[in-house]
Amino acid sequence: MDGTPVRRWTLERAGTRVRVLTYGAVVQSVEVPGRDGTRAEVALGLPDAKEYEAYASPYFGAVVGRYANRIGGASFVLDGRTHQVTPNEGRNSLHGGERGFDKRVWDAEELPDGVRLSLVAEDGEEGFPGRLAVRVDYTLDEDGALRIGYRATTDAPTVVNLTNHTYWNLAGAHSGSALGHELRLAAGRITPSDDQAIPTGVFAPVDGTRYDFREAKPVGPGYDTNYVLDETGGEPVAELHDPASGRVLTVRTTEPGLQLYTADHLGGPFEPCAGIALETQHFPDSPNRPEFPSTVLRPGEEFVSETVYGFSVR
Repeated sequence: MDGTPVRRWTLERAGTRVRVLTYGAVVQSVEVPGRDGTRAEVALGLPDAKEYEAYASPYFGAVVGRYANRIGGASFVLDGRTHQVTPNEGRNSLHGGERGFDKRVWDAEELPDGVRLSLVAEDGEEGFPGRLAVRVDYTLDEDGALRIGYRATTDAPTVVNLTNHTYWNLAGAHSGSALGHELRLAAGRITPSDDQAIPTGVFAPVDGTRYDFREAKPVGPGYDTNYVLDETGGEPVAELHDPASGRVLTVRTTEPGLQLYTADHLGGPFEPCAGIALETQHFPDSPNRPEFPSTVLRPGEEFVSETVYGFSVR
């Protein structure tokens, strides 16, 4: 870090307690009760900003951008001009490059039920065009749901894809593997990828495959997969359940995709598969895939996205 002070905000409402850092717009912790009323930490987090610097690559709880997920070949063409962005995963760009939004200290201001974080990414940062002004609102609803609202504007044509990279373990953040949690996804298709995790451009049905979570089933290892959501903005697109504690996480979003990541190679103080990421976003490599929903943002437009994580027990 550059010496900029890092602040922490605590949000609490209806049994949910959330801590947010200005470093990386990180969701540092989420505490919710289980079936027996015992409150547990269900988001994988680290003690302080120095730890997030030390274990940067897992992106624990951070907002990632300017382009979440991968851009194949770390380049794309926009309005006839080729843009070379920073490759940081082999020949590809992942989560915004070497110094994405997860490694920035955001400005913060209080909201009635939460906190607003904001930053500016200058034209040319990590190779992306346009000066991008971003804000992320973290608020708690009256029922204790965590609402994440994203907005962005630009002064030149660019691409934008934002998500929050929290890993969830509803049994408790330090309880070991999260495998075995029951998952349901409202998604009948995925975008298969090549051996570098770049989509092939095909939309593949999940019928009869291990990728079919339309009916709830236990999560196994080996997922880093973009799901094409059947519908967004209304009913939950995902539900994660820990049978032992009774805790349930539901996900609603305006985004067209959800990346299921089982963190098989998770490092730092956590064992592999200690948390499950449910990253709501546009599809990987969309700037190079005209058949995918567009991630282009132009001057005069506003990028608007919202995801709500709800908590309950059964």
